[in-house]
Amino acid sequence: MKPAVDLNADLGEGGGNDAAVMPWITSANIGCGGHAGDEATMRATVALAQAHGVAIGAHPGYADREHFGRRELDLSLAAVAVQVREQIEALARLAPVRHVKLHGALYHRAAHESAMAATIAEVVRMAGRERVLYAPPGSELVRAGRTAGLTVAEEVFADRAYRRDGSLVPRGQPGAMIDEETMAAAQVLRMLREGVVRTVEGEEMRIAADTVCVHGDGARAAMLAKRLREALAAAGVAVRAFGG
Repeated sequence: MKPAVDLNADLGEGGGNDAAVMPWITSANIGCGGHAGDEATMRATVALAQAHGVAIGAHPGYADREHFGRRELDLSLAAVAVQVREQIEALARLAPVRHVKLHGALYHRAAHESAMAATIAEVVRMAGRERVLYAPPGSELVRAGRTAGLTVAEEVFADRAYRRDGSLVPRGQPGAMIDEETMAAAQVLRMLREGVVRTVEGEEMRIAADTVCVHGDGARAAMLAKRLREALAAAGVAVRAFGG
């Protein structure tokens, strides 16, 4: 069993659960003007995070509010770099940014496209080498981040199911979401205890877990975050910001 893990959530996205989720997490990924968020929501979410001693991270994605950043866009590497840099800078003007986690379709693209992963890693490096890059386990983004000299936290999801190739089951497909808190907690504990997750194909897959994500826009996000904290405490796992 890992002795400690980070518990993060995507917040500042208009989900309405931020105040209820924040007490249970250790890192907040704050929407910073691309798929969601503006200066007012960033200020409010930063203030909430600071009040609870939660590490602040930027959560940049495609500037596509209509589809909440979950639709793939045919943008050049240079165009994506500009969007990501501007979003990180927008949050950094309001508070120190400790980590960066991509959102939605851009997160998944950077996970398997080496050129995109290298572009993102370079943007984060230029924004501040001390920042931690959150990335899917064993992905191109993990490799690119480490090659760029960044500290990388491999991220797993409590409330999502996995396929045998390590990717998440796409939203909208049967079994993509794990809505039952006890099942989600059991998946996380097995990742931490055994380093494996059971895929939707019924296979056991090796997986590394430095930080665990709870989606802040889920209807039961706060309940899941609370249940995870309780389960981790019962298992003797400390919960703290990655590297803290």
